[in-house]
Amino acid sequence: MLGLMQKQQLLTSNLLEFAERYHRDTEIVSRRVEGDIHRYTYGEFAQRSRQLAQTLDGMGLAAGTRVASLAWNGYRHMELYYGVGGSGRVIHTLNPRLHPDQVVWIVNHAEDEVLCFDSCFLPIVQAIHARCPTVRQWVALCDADKLPADAGIPGLVAYEAWIAGADGVYQWPEFDENTACGMCYTSGTTGNPKAVLYSHRSTVLHAYGASLPDVMDISSRDVVLPVVPMFHVNAWGLPFSGPLNGAKLVFPGPALDGPSVYALMEAEKVTFAAGVPTVWQMLLSHVQSQGLRFGSLQRTIIGGSACPPAMIKTFQEDYGVTVLHAWGMTELSPLGTVCTLKHKHLALPADTQAQLLAKQGRVIFGVDMKIVGDDGQDQPWDGHTYGDLLVRGPWVVADYYRSEGASPLVTDAQGRDWFPTGDVATIDADGFMQITDRSKDVIKSGGEWISSIDIENIAMAHPAVAMAACVGMAHPKWDERPVVFVALKKDAAVSEQELLAFYQGKMAKWQIPDAVIFVDAIPLGATGKMLKTRLREQFKDYVLPA
Repeated sequence: MLGLMQKQQLLTSNLLEFAERYHRDTEIVSRRVEGDIHRYTYGEFAQRSRQLAQTLDGMGLAAGTRVASLAWNGYRHMELYYGVGGSGRVIHTLNPRLHPDQVVWIVNHAEDEVLCFDSCFLPIVQAIHARCPTVRQWVALCDADKLPADAGIPGLVAYEAWIAGADGVYQWPEFDENTACGMCYTSGTTGNPKAVLYSHRSTVLHAYGASLPDVMDISSRDVVLPVVPMFHVNAWGLPFSGPLNGAKLVFPGPALDGPSVYALMEAEKVTFAAGVPTVWQMLLSHVQSQGLRFGSLQRTIIGGSACPPAMIKTFQEDYGVTVLHAWGMTELSPLGTVCTLKHKHLALPADTQAQLLAKQGRVIFGVDMKIVGDDGQDQPWDGHTYGDLLVRGPWVVADYYRSEGASPLVTDAQGRDWFPTGDVATIDADGFMQITDRSKDVIKSGGEWISSIDIENIAMAHPAVAMAACVGMAHPKWDERPVVFVALKKDAAVSEQELLAFYQGKMAKWQIPDAVIFVDAIPLGATGKMLKTRLREQFKDYVLPA
């Protein structure tokens, strides 16, 4: 027997219509590439998104056509999310931090037909446009009078002029909710990146899941600042969770330095912000050096890479800001887990709570996870046993776009498909997951595993250390031994002996690094993650001390 409920497809345009109808006067605030602050409402945002959809229809773009963006977080980028996806096309967000050759490869692999870019990325577009034959239209995200003169790009048009001819009288089409609406390429460090195709259904379900109280807890009373870029995994879904809840959105544009982010937070009374540890490190350094406080910030979600416990402690104890430690992947849309305490944990001592909050946390409804050994068998949830982390769910990838070869999924004894994340983790009896390493980064010394993340977190707790990265170096007796690379804070000093002594009592002696190598900076990838592969290559001839 079937239920007698109305059937309505889960489409991203539903989120837009809801925000327009019930939160029409709520603001979307953007720091533009031009440097000024732009303000408008959800009502105006919906009108302009419809104008964009009409413009795409006028071009005769078929359903499923990829429309690329090369842009920072801002209102025009948000309009692309909804005008492209809502009209049945696919918004393909490009990472401007990639090398131009990589951007060319991705554009051609995706077969993008329109590419919209912030004017600050004109040099990238000038370097790639002749090598992207599928792109029919290049659009600069700017006012008509700000269109770059003599750019050398055939048919280049300003966004405002491009959509000006549409009146916004437009009915969003209805189609299968499993239709693709977004595309994001992985930031893998080996081989060509792979494209993940998000459906309308997966995107709307992810927006629901992200909004739950034990996840981001977003409401219409929040002012949300997505510092995490919209060009990487849809800014963790915030451009969709915001309209779903009617929250005010504040976009930082290209200014991601500590002083700029802090000034925007205070001016717009931001209550909730999302970003990677490297950005928050700059924010905290600014706040600490200037003796500042947060006037409205209540909580922040930190992911992208493991958040050092010292950062969580500083936010919470020094500034009263709750840190939500999260984990996810491009292949997970991206949220998988967020760390919040259960009721039974509230009476625990503060130190015990802090140990729990340093983990990546518990799965969101919509994601299932388990850890398996080398034999593929489930590992116990005891908080100590390591295993390869597998996940499944309605917003977890089933295959890659234009995939060649075998499926990325593995099938268990019950016939269920799981996505292998490439992470090594533990899970405790309460379901709290902790990433101990990427499978390619785990250090195996004398047959025992050493967590490079644990070593990095202890180094980061030292007041002189700005950033740390641990890698395994070849050893004739123990196979591998850990070495920690350290970048110091400005005007700070610490010796190798002092830093190694700092590890005493914090981990087993055999797990303590064999050496400290001081570097000017830790190399970072296009999404802010540490590039350990580059460190391994740079120091491949390094000989461990006897």
